[in-house]
Amino acid sequence: MKMPKVEKKVRRIVLIVSIIIAIAITLSGFFMFCGTTTFDEFVFFAVIALVFPPAILNYVDYKWRRAIDEHLPDLFRSIVQAQETGMTLPKALEEAAKRDYGPLTSELKKMNAQISWGMNFEDGLLALGRRVNTLLVQRTVPMIIEASRSGGQVEKVFDPMGKFIQTTLLLDKERRTQTRPYIAIIYVAFFVFLFTIILLFRSFFSSVEGLSLLTTAAMQPSQVQRLFFHMTSIQAFFGGLVAGKMGDGTVSAGLKHSLVLMLCGYMALKLFM
Repeated sequence: MKMPKVEKKVRRIVLIVSIIIAIAITLSGFFMFCGTTTFDEFVFFAVIALVFPPAILNYVDYKWRRAIDEHLPDLFRSIVQAQETGMTLPKALEEAAKRDYGPLTSELKKMNAQISWGMNFEDGLLALGRRVNTLLVQRTVPMIIEASRSGGQVEKVFDPMGKFIQTTLLLDKERRTQTRPYIAIIYVAFFVFLFTIILLFRSFFSSVEGLSLLTTAAMQPSQVQRLFFHMTSIQAFFGGLVAGKMGDGTVSAGLKHSLVLMLCGYMALKLFM
């Protein structure tokens, strides 16, 4: 399944709408249920409304960028093959746009269309780099421009460039594979935390004897339940951000982990507390 490109304008609009909805939910809860556990749930779902749309868009954008980078070695192999037959570099890129390179194909077609409308080759490549804006594309576009300027046997430049990108992708895949156990540890630690606080609550506050013993000198069961709810929400949100930073290298990628952990924690507390 091909993921579409998410424009910056769309992401900005979605973020603004999410903030407005979150503020509206929070204010509604504040005016109706201020100081109660129901207000806490309003705040919780306000955070969910704030996190959910950006998390989805970040995931879609991440998959789109990954697909772009993964097709770069195939593109460079096609350029090398085309140049070995005597094609110029602009012609080789034009022919490459007729093949299937996932989302990279549509970006190549846009670049060729701009060149056909009068934009020079270098400006077209720079515009491609700005639109795609992945790290690998930003590194390779200047190399393509320099190879175009130098002339000669350009295929000798693109062949090692394709191998370099392939090696970079393999190293990145290996890094993500090695960090998966650490992400799993974050999930396991969260569920152990959930199990512990549920066990403590049910052990010390469920029975009449424990209730009368503990509440005389300490907190009420409703206060403890509210405290555990706050702790679970904070643990889930920031644990998810850490998982995203470890797994994908960005904090924003952790929003999807935060969303999953927060919903799991909420359902567990509702069912067992």
